[in-house]
Amino acid sequence: MKNTPFTAKHQALGAKMAPFAGYNMPISYTGINDEHAAVRTNAGVFDVSHMGEFILKGAGAVDLIQRVTTNDISKLTKGKAQYSALTNETGGIVDDLIIYCVEENQVYMLVVNASNIEKDWEWISRFNTGGVEMHNISDKTCLLAIQGPNATKILQPLTEMDILNLKYYTFVKGPFAGVDNVLISATGYTGSGGVEIYFEDKDGAADKIWDAIFEAGKAAGIKPIGLGARDTLRLEMGYCLYGNDIDDSTSPLEAGLGWITKFSKDFTARNILEEQKAAGIQRKLVGFEMIDKGIPRHDYQIADAEGNIIGKVTSGTQSPSLQKAIGLGYVTIGHAQPDSEIYILVRDKKLKAKVTKLPFS
Repeated sequence: MKNTPFTAKHQALGAKMAPFAGYNMPISYTGINDEHAAVRTNAGVFDVSHMGEFILKGAGAVDLIQRVTTNDISKLTKGKAQYSALTNETGGIVDDLIIYCVEENQVYMLVVNASNIEKDWEWISRFNTGGVEMHNISDKTCLLAIQGPNATKILQPLTEMDILNLKYYTFVKGPFAGVDNVLISATGYTGSGGVEIYFEDKDGAADKIWDAIFEAGKAAGIKPIGLGARDTLRLEMGYCLYGNDIDDSTSPLEAGLGWITKFSKDFTARNILEEQKAAGIQRKLVGFEMIDKGIPRHDYQIADAEGNIIGKVTSGTQSPSLQKAIGLGYVTIGHAQPDSEIYILVRDKKLKAKVTKLPFS
């Protein structure tokens, strides 16, 4: 198991640790509900240094990224980021990722899921026929996500860059907390605002930045947050988690990611997805809330009123903010409309639920 540069900090704070994507990661410190509330109402710090980062640079970088991703990066200018997906040759999702335009037409950073670093690297390399310079900087890159309505107010005194007014899916680069060359973006995964901070782990930068953030946020009550609350926060927003809600067998159209699938350019599996769009999808990822008492879990089957299996749960939890059980799952298209009645099979019981719009409310 790999450690991040912050593992000793988590252990010193008494975090409950567990393996995640090959890393020893903090799951919770004071409890998921408490940490979830801290992010929704104040500010919390997530160590997400397990995520992968690739640099693609050179004249062919744009063509390569256009070829392997579904979104259109010709729209990206310096300082802007974009959510996208890598698709395989059968129309499934290799990974979802964020693309940062560091230098227009020249330098891009791709941020990928921790469990897919090797797979994504090999997939992109396979299409790199134009000699694009590729660097896997995952092992030397630290990533902290400071999320919550008070996050930027707490962090602003640590930099001269304007992060208070950082627009969604944009970023700035410069000195932060006495460390040079720090990239700060607003592409959060919690729905509560805040920023992500990328920097190289050298010359004690990890300790310096971690300590500065907690010192700056001490009076405001900033808290360290584990992956448990990260999951409940993203689920309330209806955000997909790779390996649960999307994978190599799910298409972007089925997963509700048609908005990042641009047919105005050529990309892997474009023809398959165009055909799927024209014919109409047979199943769709939906949000649902439980009506009967019970918590939906990954891989529980979903049935209709007659007991016919119509899909399966991909994510589920008791929502700390909404005080009700919620989930995501794929269902046949006839049951995908909001307010459709569905049933979750929990230990031989058929528990009633209803399809609902996302984000959950």
